[in-house]
Amino acid sequence: MSLLADRMAQVRSDIRGPLFEEALRMQAEGQKVLKLNTGNPGTFGFPMPPSIKAALSARMDEAVPYCDLRGMPDARRVLLDYHLGKGVKVPSMEDVFIGNGISELALMLLSALLNPGDELLVPAPVYTLWSNSARMLGARPVYYRCDEQSAWYPDVADIVQGITPRTRALLIINPNNPTGALYPREVLEQLLQVAREHNLLVISDEIYDRLVFDGQEHISTASLAEDITVVTLNGLSKSHNICGFRCGWMVLSGPAAQVKPLSEALGKLAAVRLCGNALTQLVIPAAMGDDAFTRQMMNPGGRLYEQRKATMEALNGVPGLSFVPNAAAFYLFPRLDMHRYRIETDQRFCMDLLHETGILVIPGSGFDLPTHDHLRIVMLPEADILRAAMGQFAEFLARRAR
Repeated sequence: MSLLADRMAQVRSDIRGPLFEEALRMQAEGQKVLKLNTGNPGTFGFPMPPSIKAALSARMDEAVPYCDLRGMPDARRVLLDYHLGKGVKVPSMEDVFIGNGISELALMLLSALLNPGDELLVPAPVYTLWSNSARMLGARPVYYRCDEQSAWYPDVADIVQGITPRTRALLIINPNNPTGALYPREVLEQLLQVAREHNLLVISDEIYDRLVFDGQEHISTASLAEDITVVTLNGLSKSHNICGFRCGWMVLSGPAAQVKPLSEALGKLAAVRLCGNALTQLVIPAAMGDDAFTRQMMNPGGRLYEQRKATMEALNGVPGLSFVPNAAAFYLFPRLDMHRYRIETDQRFCMDLLHETGILVIPGSGFDLPTHDHLRIVMLPEADILRAAMGQFAEFLARRAR
C-alpha cells in the first residue's frame, strides 16, 4: 500500500520539474545555463525598491509577534483603498486577506469552495498553481480554450460547453500567464455574463495588473459586476521584484449574502495557520504608494520595455515561429511549426534546446496546453543577453528544420 494519496500522481510543476532539475545538474557540472523558466526578477538584477528597504528597516520590530489572522490592519486598509480605487466595491477590511503569496491563498480559497468531485473552470493555457490546487483537493480542473487567433482571449462558447452541475467557479487570469494577454472590458463582460447565467463564483487572478505595456489599462473584473461574487487576488512579487517575500492578498466583493459566509469560512482557514508572514506585510503601505517604481520599468527606456522589445525583434521573422505580442507581464508564448522542427513532444524539444544551447524554457504542456507546439520565454535578463539568447534559439531551430 502506498503512503501517498492517489491524487499526488496528478500533481506536477514543470516550472521546477524535470527540465529544471536537469538544468541544475548541468550547472553543478560547470555548464552555463540561462534560466528563462521562472518569472523571478530578483535573479536577473532587478532591485528591491528603496521604499521597501526603508519600511523594513523602520518597522522590523513590529513583525516579531503574530499579527491579525487576516493581516496587519494598516496593510489591509491600503489594499482596500487600492481596490476601491479600481472600482471594486469591497464591503470592508474584514473582506481583505493577506497571505504568503497567491500560492497559499489559492489553496485556501479553493479549500473553502470545492468538495471532492467538484469542478473549476480554468483557462488553457493556465498557470498550473490553479489546476494543481484543485487536484490536491480531489476536485477537477475543466479547461476552456483561449484563442491564439483572437489575442489569446477566452473562448466563451467553450466555457459554456464545459459547465456541468458540479461546476463551482470560473477562474480568470488577467493579465494572463503564460500568454501575456490583457482582456478588454467587452471580454470581461462576456465572462461575467456566463458566471451570472450559471450562478458561478468568479476568481480573478490579477497579479500582473500593474505590469501593462503601451499605455493600456487593466480593468479589474470585479469592478464590472456588483451582483456577482468575485474573489480578486494580487500581490507584490512581480510589480516590486520581491518574489521571495511571498506577499499576496485576496479581496472579496459581491452580494453580502454570499460574501459574508465566504469571508467567515476564509477566516477559519486563516486562523488555522495563525497569520501570514508579518515581516512582508510591513512593506505593503510603502510599496502600494510607490507606483512610480513599477511604471518606470514599463515605459520606453525601462528594463521590461526594452527587454520585451529586444526579444520580439530577435524572433520576428524566424521561419516557422509566430507569436502574439504580450500586452502585459514579461512572458512571450511563441508557437512553433511542429513538422518543420521535428517536434514529437514539447518536453523533448525543450530538453534538446537545454542540452544544445544551455537555454531553459518551459514547454506549453507545462501550462496544461493540450498541444505540443508552444513554449514560454521569460523576458527578464537584460536586453543584450536576451538578444543573444534568441539568436542562439534561432540557430538551434535552423539546425532542426526539415
